[in-house]
Amino acid sequence: MSKFLFVVPPVAGHVNPAGAVARALADQGHDVAWAGPETTLRRMLGDETVMIYGTGMRPYRGQRDRGLRAIKSVWEGFLMPYARFTLPAVEKAVLAFEPDVVVVDQVAPAGAVAAHRHGVRWASLAPQMLELSRPFRHLPKVDAWIRTTAASLSADGPDDPRFSPYLQILLTTRELFGHEELPEHTVLVGPVLTGRPEPDFPWEALDGTKHQVVVTMGTLADDLAREFYPRMAGALRMLGDRVQAIVTAPPDAVPDPPPQTIVAPRVPFLALMSRLSAAVCHGGMNTVSEMLAHGVPLVIAPIKHDQPMVANRVAAAGAGVRVRFGRSSAEELRDALATVLDDPAYRTAATGLASSFTEAGGAPAAATHLIALATSGATSDR
Repeated sequence: MSKFLFVVPPVAGHVNPAGAVARALADQGHDVAWAGPETTLRRMLGDETVMIYGTGMRPYRGQRDRGLRAIKSVWEGFLMPYARFTLPAVEKAVLAFEPDVVVVDQVAPAGAVAAHRHGVRWASLAPQMLELSRPFRHLPKVDAWIRTTAASLSADGPDDPRFSPYLQILLTTRELFGHEELPEHTVLVGPVLTGRPEPDFPWEALDGTKHQVVVTMGTLADDLAREFYPRMAGALRMLGDRVQAIVTAPPDAVPDPPPQTIVAPRVPFLALMSRLSAAVCHGGMNTVSEMLAHGVPLVIAPIKHDQPMVANRVAAAGAGVRVRFGRSSAEELRDALATVLDDPAYRTAATGLASSFTEAGGAPAAATHLIALATSGATSDR
C-alpha cells in the first residue's frame, strides 16, 4: 500500500473535493494524511480518525476586488502569505509521514516546494478553472506575474509550483473545459461531488405548479452580492406566477422578495436538485459542477477569480447564459432566466454535461491515477 499527503488551502471548495479523493484512496487501503490547520481541516473533513500534521492558520483579509485586481489580491493577500507561513510545517509533515506522493492543490505552492526539496513526487489537483490552462497567456504580463509570484516561495522549488511534472488532475471534463492542448500527464476526471449535512427546509412551502429556481451567489462575496439581490428580485417579480425562487442569502439582503420566494442562509441543495428548473449563480466551480451534474441549466453572473472563465465555458457548452454581475438590469436578468426556462436546448446541454461527468469517473478515477503514480517507481524531481 502507498502513502499520500494532501496539501490544500483551508477553503471548503478545495478541501471538499480533495477529501473525496482521499477517501477513495483510504477505501482501497492506502494511508492518507493532511498538512494544514488542524481545527479547520478536521471540521471540514468530519472524521476524527484522519491524520493531520498541523500547520497553524494565518488569517487573511476580506476582498472586495474584482477582475484582474481580484487575482492579484488573492495571491498577495492570502495564497502566498499562507504558503510562506505553512511551508516549514509542510516540510516537517513530508519528513515525518514519508509519503510516496504529495497531492498538492494547484494554489497551495508550499506542498509542491516541500515535495520538490525532498525528492518526493507530487501531483497537482485542480478543483477550479483559474489555473487549468494558463488562461492569462493572452495577457503575458499577467501570466508572468502569477508564475513568478508562485515560484517566489522558494529559490530551490519547482519552476512553477502550480503544475506538476508528473501528474495533473483536472476536476472537469473535455465537454466543459474545451479542447485546448494539455500536457500528456494531465487527466480529466470530472468534478468530485460530495454529500454533506443538509439544513432544515420548509418543504411544504414549495409550489409544484411553478418553475422552481435557486438563486445563490456563494458564501465568499456576501457584501458584493447585496448589490445583486434587489435586481434579481425585480427580475423574479416580472416573471410573476410562473417561477418560485429559493434564494440563499441573509434575509435582510432581500428586503422585498416576490410572493412565495423562500430566502434562507442555507438550503438543502442536493435534495432540491430534482425539483429545479434552473439556477442563477455566481459561477463558482463547485456550485456549477453540482448543478450541471443534475442537469440543471444555469444563468451565471460571475463576480471574480475563475468565475468568468467558468461562465464562458458553460455558455459555450450551451448549458447556460452569462450575464453581467454588476450591471445587468432586472429586465436583462428576467430575459436570461426566461431563456433557459423556455428553451429546452439548455436542459439538454446540461444533461449531456452530466453524462460526461459520470463517465469521467470522479474521485475513484483520480485515486486510480494517484496510485499509478505512487507505484510507478521511485524517482526524484530534483
